[in-house]
Amino acid sequence: MTESSTYVPPKVWQWDKESGGKFASINRPIAGATHEKELPIGKHPLQLYSLGTPNGVKVTVLLEELLALGKREAEYDAWLIKITEGAQFGSGFVSVNPNSKIPALLDTSTNPPTRVFESGAILMYLAEKFGEFLPTAPSARAECLSWLFWNIGSAPFLGGGFGHFYAYAPEKFEYPINRYTMEVKRQLDVLDRNLAERRFLCGDDYTIADMANYPWYGHLVIGKIYDAQEFLDVGSYRNVERWAREIKERPAVKRGQRVNTTWGPEDKQLPERHDASDLD
Repeated sequence: MTESSTYVPPKVWQWDKESGGKFASINRPIAGATHEKELPIGKHPLQLYSLGTPNGVKVTVLLEELLALGKREAEYDAWLIKITEGAQFGSGFVSVNPNSKIPALLDTSTNPPTRVFESGAILMYLAEKFGEFLPTAPSARAECLSWLFWNIGSAPFLGGGFGHFYAYAPEKFEYPINRYTMEVKRQLDVLDRNLAERRFLCGDDYTIADMANYPWYGHLVIGKIYDAQEFLDVGSYRNVERWAREIKERPAVKRGQRVNTTWGPEDKQLPERHDASDLD
């Protein structure tokens, strides 16, 4: 790198222009609402405000899995939050999630209604509420929560790090791409080694740990996320591929992946979901 191209940080950083490439419009260094906008409330106990990104899919897959088990109280309305248009900065959304990120959940079956934000917290809340997909034995529960929070701590390196610099940044730079590629491949190796001895992340049982990791790492290995499959040599992670392909075939996963999705083939899209028949 030549001296003329070297960035010298100022003593005090100032926000004077958009930054973030394709998603620059959703980034800002302050919190809070930018405009007044109340959230809609549907007919079901659970109100989900989301988008069909990996973090959003985690929750809709769990809700569809709960409904597949006959948990009628898990019926939900899924409202589309258009993050590129700034809907996450509306006053109503900020009241449910002060961090202005999807997904956000409002459980109206409690008095007062319960807000839950951050995808990992929502998965844990719903699993505990309905007594499914989260083991109760201490060691098994700890293992499940460890893999759940592994995802929460690791996925930002995949999405915000690798995905940003490899796929979305307006310019390509070797250093950040190498830095995050190394970490993502290490993460894939962590998963691959674990799944060499287990059907699912925690053993024989499918849990919220699998639901959290599949939309990120499963899609990375068997899908087209970031169009980086050849670059990352994803075919070498055979155990992750086997795990991902099994989860992909679950009917509830197929249903959940469609909810709040507004891109791709039309038969894979469902911008909003207010009744089970919407997916039929």
